[in-house]
Amino acid sequence: MLETLAGSRSDINTAGKILFVEDTGEYMYSIDRMFWNLKRTGKLSQLKGLIIGGFKIKVDEDSDDFGRTLQDVVLEKVKAYRYPVCFDFPVGHQKNNYALKCGVKHRLSISPDKAILNEI
Repeated sequence: MLETLAGSRSDINTAGKILFVEDTGEYMYSIDRMFWNLKRTGKLSQLKGLIIGGFKIKVDEDSDDFGRTLQDVVLEKVKAYRYPVCFDFPVGHQKNNYALKCGVKHRLSISPDKAILNEI
């Protein structure tokens, strides 16, 4: 939805925010394209943090493997920025799906073994 709404009246301002993304049923090459769109539209440049939730990636049995993981794709797009990024956050189209409050101030802390999202 973020990619589709870019440039429309429903577009969102991500500056100073922690952005949460998740998706289901997309091919990895489509996810790569979506993240290029987020980068090129400036959605990734002024974030305070990025949370990658549940992604169920569709596999195309009839074509070559894309050759990159979700982490590869995301980290390539955000490597110039200095904010925390976490992967496999338990929110999205998955069995382990916790509630995530939107529009509320949070602090995202990342360490090598865990990510903590606290409401402030």
